Amino acid sequence: MLCTVAAAALAITTAVALPQSAGAAETSPIGFGAGTTGGGSASPVTVSTLAAFKTAVTGNTAKVVRVSGLISLTGQVDLGSNTTVLGVGSSSGFTGGGLRIKEATNVVVRNLNISKPLKPSDGITVQESTKVWIDHNSFSADREHDKDYYDGLLDINHGSDNVTVSWNTFKDHFKGSLVGHSDNNASEDTGHLKVTYHHNHFSNVYSRIPSLRFGTGHFYDNYVQGADTAVHSRMGAQMLVENNVFRTTKVAVTTNRSSDVDGYANLRGNDLGGAATEISRTGTFTSPPYSYSAEPASSVVASVTSGAGAGKL
Repeated sequence: MLCTVAAAALAITTAVALPQSAGAAETSPIGFGAGTTGGGSASPVTVSTLAAFKTAVTGNTAKVVRVSGLISLTGQVDLGSNTTVLGVGSSSGFTGGGLRIKEATNVVVRNLNISKPLKPSDGITVQESTKVWIDHNSFSADREHDKDYYDGLLDINHGSDNVTVSWNTFKDHFKGSLVGHSDNNASEDTGHLKVTYHHNHFSNVYSRIPSLRFGTGHFYDNYVQGADTAVHSRMGAQMLVENNVFRTTKVAVTTNRSSDVDGYANLRGNDLGGAATEISRTGTFTSPPYSYSAEPASSVVASVTSGAGAGKL
């Protein structure tokens, strides 16, 4: 599919510098999640309690749910299809648990603070779902506990597809973003797990930035600070790693750790900042099947630090 003439025509990637407001002004996702609309123009409902939130996000009718304030929760809350969840202001969201998008489609999550998701809950789990946009959220935990005290900040698994992760911050955590949960899940994941990450800021996150099995990942215009191992392609995954900035990071990209089968990676335009790379197999994924503009690495730090995270819409 990626090698068709039409796809190649769509994959023009002229490197241009975007103004800081470009991220905040995006009204629809760029990348594999393009076309995701969530609740669209449905009349918004504002909630400030966990009970009201659970009721508001249930079902598959179009809905826009605004979260006002910081809500404590245990475990995860399931979101129905055709849903937009939007934080109010810069400090609304959830702590102690997270959200789950399971067997759903067309879901948007924006402008939330999601912190300290206690194991076995991820901050957000996308499972058996398609058309998801995770945008302008602030994910965080701490590095003071054991690495398994919290679970992942954002995990995408069980054959999920067509996801864009944009303009988020990920801070102070061991396990950032896992795409594909197991080496033994090829039958469900092969041909799926297509994910775009752009303009995210990963700060003091140890690894999984992201870790991708089986799928196809486009990682561009992200800023990574303080990682041990950042981008990890494994189990035959194809990754294009483009115009990112890495600082105080040991290994920026690896294709050959922790799994029986290596992954593939193509690198272009990155500022590695002295980080190592471990590329055992160069992949064939060089032209994403969508239109996008990758700004050069020289302007990524300014764009991302000023535009990423909750409160920047």
